Amino acid sequence: MVSDTFDSGAVRAYLLDLQARIVGAFEQEDGKPFLTDGWTRGPHERLQGDGLSRLVEQGHVFERAGCNFSHVRGPALPPSATQHRPELAGAPFEALGVSLVMHPRNPYVPTVHMNVRAFAALPAGQKPVVWFGGGMDLTPYYGFEEDAVHFHRSCRDALAPFGPELYPRFKKWCDEYFYLKHRAEARGIGGIFFDDFAEFGFERSFGMLRSVGDAFVGAYRPIVQRRRGLPYGERERDFQLYRRGRYVEFNLVFDRGTHFGLQSGGRTESILMSMPPAVAWRYDWQPEPGTPEARLYTDFLPPRDWLE
Repeated sequence: MVSDTFDSGAVRAYLLDLQARIVGAFEQEDGKPFLTDGWTRGPHERLQGDGLSRLVEQGHVFERAGCNFSHVRGPALPPSATQHRPELAGAPFEALGVSLVMHPRNPYVPTVHMNVRAFAALPAGQKPVVWFGGGMDLTPYYGFEEDAVHFHRSCRDALAPFGPELYPRFKKWCDEYFYLKHRAEARGIGGIFFDDFAEFGFERSFGMLRSVGDAFVGAYRPIVQRRRGLPYGERERDFQLYRRGRYVEFNLVFDRGTHFGLQSGGRTESILMSMPPAVAWRYDWQPEPGTPEARLYTDFLPPRDWLE
């Protein structure tokens, strides 16, 4: 995992451009401008660095959508970042990333999550230890096979130039990661996920990261366009709010990115921007057999090969 080089300037320039392109595309879809909230952390704070939060609330298409950039440096890696490499515990670090979550109004439009990030641990007297992470995953409330196939095909095609083995490997990783163990249930229909990745050296690993980031708009935007105008009623809205509860449970209990941000002293508003604006929980609720709600559980949430 020792990198041949670490060019944080190149990573930063790419990530800021990616954020601008994504926000531009979905501002066009929504019709409401995203807010811009820049922030900095000074030398006397736990983390130093800066970031740019871009978000829309109560939009025409998105009830809440945010796309964050951050670039931080800290004196010691938190436990969430060193659970697989205890030898780096306590090392200074640098971390850059773009992370987004989009929660649509229409229950027929799925929620989506994507992030791409780079870490460099800087142990004293040693070379930087650099790794990349990220991926994207789709969380529908009502399943459409056409959408699932399109999303997974986009993920596969983004990874294809770097080897045919990566998509099945990262898909399985995604299915296993975005799993609510206490519910014995997947959060959504997955996509791809990878972490602690530096197998190709810095340049090619960074190229893979760019390919994943660049694929996002094409993976999600056509689904939004297909589903945003479908009529829905109180039943569909209630189910959407109920299923959003699973999203909150995963992010707070299991998500490494959320844990890293909170443990390292990150900016709370930006970290928790991924939360949906309205959620509902019910006691021991089960969908009626044969309904579209039940089909989500039987046909979409169990892991399957969408490109078979």
